Amino acid sequence: MQKTPSTSIVLIALLTSAIGCNTQPAPQTAAPESAASSAAASAASIPGPVSGTRMTEDYVRHVGAMAYLWGWPMVNIHNRKTTFEKIPGPGMMGGIVPVAPSNQIGMLRDYIVPQERVVACPNQDVVYGFSILDLAQEPVVIQVPDFGDRFWVYQVVDQRTDSFAQLGKMYGTKPGFYLLAGPDWKGTTPNGIAGVFRSKTSLGIVIPRAFMDDTDEDRKAIQPVLQGILLYPLSKFTGQTQTKDWAAMPNYPAPSQGQEETKWVVPETFFDLLPAVMKEVPPLPGEEALYANIQSVLDAASKDPKLHAALVSSAVEADKNLITPLFQFHNWGIPLPHNWTTQNNGAEFGTDYFTRAAVAKSNIFVNAPRETKYFYQDLDGDGQQLNGNHAYTVTFAAGQLPPVKGFWSLTLYNQNHFFSPNEIKRYSVGTKNKTLVKSPDGSLTIYVQSTPPEGDKKANWLPAPKENIALYTRAYWPEEAALNGTWTPPVVTKVK
Repeated sequence: MQKTPSTSIVLIALLTSAIGCNTQPAPQTAAPESAASSAAASAASIPGPVSGTRMTEDYVRHVGAMAYLWGWPMVNIHNRKTTFEKIPGPGMMGGIVPVAPSNQIGMLRDYIVPQERVVACPNQDVVYGFSILDLAQEPVVIQVPDFGDRFWVYQVVDQRTDSFAQLGKMYGTKPGFYLLAGPDWKGTTPNGIAGVFRSKTSLGIVIPRAFMDDTDEDRKAIQPVLQGILLYPLSKFTGQTQTKDWAAMPNYPAPSQGQEETKWVVPETFFDLLPAVMKEVPPLPGEEALYANIQSVLDAASKDPKLHAALVSSAVEADKNLITPLFQFHNWGIPLPHNWTTQNNGAEFGTDYFTRAAVAKSNIFVNAPRETKYFYQDLDGDGQQLNGNHAYTVTFAAGQLPPVKGFWSLTLYNQNHFFSPNEIKRYSVGTKNKTLVKSPDGSLTIYVQSTPPEGDKKANWLPAPKENIALYTRAYWPEEAALNGTWTPPVVTKVK
């Protein structure tokens, strides 16, 4: 009897069909335009799955697993949108997280606090804003105030979490008004708009980040700048700068939540939502075959209760076996010295489904590489899991701090990739800290431990909870050495 195709064979076949046209062929003489057009026409005429074909439950499970990995980030964004669109206006969820209905924005006035559970791996280097885009309604205008010498960047991503706008200090963006438009908008750009950015999807996310020193003086100085960070529908555009007093935002009740990130993707209902998400997210060039194969399984499952049950079962299993392991940094990414890992295509994932899903699970909403370079660590130098029951040191040699034009930080997260409250309310160290003490040789040692180190070492203390932990180095506006691997973070050394 013929065996059912293995999971790996099915997944490889689907991936190959999806991204085959994007692979790099061997160097050859460019084909004439007529030949290229003929090849495109031939590709378009290749037949796909035949409607009504009988399918085995194993096949449905295998395709379902691939669809779950592929679609997890997009369903994540879809569910955030359906949650926040019910909010009456910009405000603070639980008094903690800035939220707003679609095509509006909420802003913090200080660092995010440890109680936040909406987005894993937050940082305490910037003041955040947050907006859900629904560009199917209409384009939105995003305001850029005069940040002066302050570092800033607006993260603007589509439903795939791929960046589609370049707004930030590293781009030389000038103060003014910029337009974010969806793929189908055919309107006229009004006078006064400095630039237009097009999304490949109607749904998206905007997260402004403005650097702030950890001082009372800078907390006060940044407030007028924050009032000029705004986002609103094009129909509300007047050509005049608008401002908002973010201190006057109302508080909204927060949903009950535990210690982990809000569960934005529920495997049991995933395939109920996927058809709508596939309509929201048009296929990239070369993804048509992937869409067709997934859709054929969805169609078959909609008519057969046993196949539908197999599909739901595949989501539950994929959540456990494919997605959950990606929460741990050592399970994905590009290996670096001393067990650090990184990724080079944040917010530029394209058809790299694995990395997109891994980032979405462990630390969603990363910036593009030119904006921020990320280094991940949950192991010590010997390859053992970091745990706050031990003490560690991280020593940056003289002249070897993260090479940046913006700022850098080393952040500590608990086992759920959030901050654990501590007595000195410190969750990261870096450029924002003005009291770090260097050694006589110019090196900087950070002490990662649960109890305060002795003497002046306390100035460099990064408090750790007594559980598994992770470290995370950010290099905002990285120099080339951080991008090309010439510079990598130092070893995390277990002391006791």
